[in-house]
Amino acid sequence: MRRHYIFFIIHSPLATSMSILVAALYKFVELPDFAELKAPLLACCEQHAVKGTLLLAHEGINGTIAGTPAEVRAVLAYLQSDPRFAQLEHKESFAKTMPFYRMKVRLKREIVTLGMPGVNPNEMAGTYVKPEDWNQLISDPNVVVVDTRNDYEVAIGTFKGALNPNIKSFRELPEWVRHEASLQNKPKVAMFCTGGIRCEKSTAFLRAEGFAEVYHLQGGILKYLETVPEQQSLWEGECFVFDERVAVGHGLKLGEHELCRSCRHPIDDVEKTSKFYVAGVSCSHCYDQKSEAKKLGLMERQKQMELAKQRSQLHVGARLEPNKKYDKTT
Repeated sequence: MRRHYIFFIIHSPLATSMSILVAALYKFVELPDFAELKAPLLACCEQHAVKGTLLLAHEGINGTIAGTPAEVRAVLAYLQSDPRFAQLEHKESFAKTMPFYRMKVRLKREIVTLGMPGVNPNEMAGTYVKPEDWNQLISDPNVVVVDTRNDYEVAIGTFKGALNPNIKSFRELPEWVRHEASLQNKPKVAMFCTGGIRCEKSTAFLRAEGFAEVYHLQGGILKYLETVPEQQSLWEGECFVFDERVAVGHGLKLGEHELCRSCRHPIDDVEKTSKFYVAGVSCSHCYDQKSEAKKLGLMERQKQMELAKQRSQLHVGARLEPNKKYDKTT
């Protein structure tokens, strides 16, 4: 008797070789009805199998989404159908695998938290500087260049000669500005961040503080790395991004850093040789911040993630439908 065998190979969406479009977007615009926008926007993203995070607040929208090019652009078209988002701009890059596990739309007080009421980028932001003109500006010895990002972002890459405020969160920047000696006489200031949104708020804050000449990099570091040839670049290192790509370099190519799965600090191959590094459990930045019980839990999570990867399963972010049974082998 001849037997026939049928084999089914189930692939995780994270393992696909299809090019994934990653779109980073933000816009400061008055949205008094922002809470009402959440449900239909989430439904649109899920309909098009788009993943990522979008933030909605009274002051506008901010976030990054990813999916197939056609589906991402369908979501962007949906957003732009609202007259308030008609001029919404975004920055594109590509990834080989899906850089997000799920889709989230969140309501916030601010789309980027500075904690300074009255600072309105629509009315007070500094002067935009195009990426191709940025080198000339920051090479001027009379210009103070400030990296507005968090310390762990600055640690893996920044512009040559830029000041590092050494802040843990963006809301610490105003206090640093008010005490930084090099800013006391209110010189010309050039500020930059990942995609431009923090620069708009930080330059608006400086103008509110009495700074007359404040500039910021239009489109942020990402646009600079996309636009300026590496041979002409003043950027040193990689740019941290808030998704599973972790970091990108010139031409927005995938960088060399990974995330510590315990504290989510970016780490490179050198840091992985540290005696404090245990995959999924700890790194040199967090090894002394976790209890033994917590470390055991993280070890078990890492084990399950590795098993899921071996089986081509999606371990994180899978959304189960109510009352539906799932075969654990698929």
